[in-house]
Amino acid sequence: MIDIRGLTIIFNAGTSDERSAISNLSLSVPKGQWISVIGSNGSGKTTLLNAIAGSVPVASGTITLDGRNRAGEPEFRRARIVGRVRQDPTAGTAPDMTVMDNLALASRKGPRRLLPAKPAGLKRRLRDRLSELGMGLEDRCEENVARLSGGQRQALALLMAAMTEPAVMLLDEHTAALDPRNADIVMDLTRRFVREYGLTALMVTHDMRRALADGDRLVMMHEGAIVADLAGDDKKGATVQRLVRLFREVRGEEYAEDRDLLS
Repeated sequence: MIDIRGLTIIFNAGTSDERSAISNLSLSVPKGQWISVIGSNGSGKTTLLNAIAGSVPVASGTITLDGRNRAGEPEFRRARIVGRVRQDPTAGTAPDMTVMDNLALASRKGPRRLLPAKPAGLKRRLRDRLSELGMGLEDRCEENVARLSGGQRQALALLMAAMTEPAVMLLDEHTAALDPRNADIVMDLTRRFVREYGLTALMVTHDMRRALADGDRLVMMHEGAIVADLAGDDKKGATVQRLVRLFREVRGEEYAEDRDLLS
């Protein structure tokens, strides 16, 4: 579903501030696989997701999604097959629109549109989808999204991204801004949606325990490159302490963010 070859991303090319954010990176992800992506700040995790979504220009390399090289395709075209949930709960929804209107917009996106013949049928189907969240939002359809809590908005954003069954789902630290209770709720929904919709997902996280517990595979990035790729028994047998040691070995020095990684 995702096949990246020789990807290079350069920021501020041709200036004194030129910086290589990703260098000659290759990654292949089969359909339905869930990858957790970890790494230090500035390692290129979010840039990788931005490249897949089309948010940043590609200096060289290919990004094949669902059998088609989309490296030169604009973000708005890729949005039909790429679902995304960002760290900021306010980023994935339109606050001045109602819950129902947000869902109706999302239903018009993607290769599998959810539009029935009659608007009344659409509303019934979307209310059913809202009830899946277990938050009572099906009874708040006509309220503006701005009135929802951060956890409710993030759950709604996740539903909007998942319900059209995108070819690729990108999760960029999507629970980091939530309190522990809401973070657990959103992660439970994430697991359910990935399984039920058979999503191919990349999840960036700083929570090593979560990266080890969730997903089929774990990728570690450093300075724009993949430095470890664990799957199967390698991932099942890994521990937070082992991952921290690996970080230290990769950097060749004490890792300044050990406390963050172990939190």
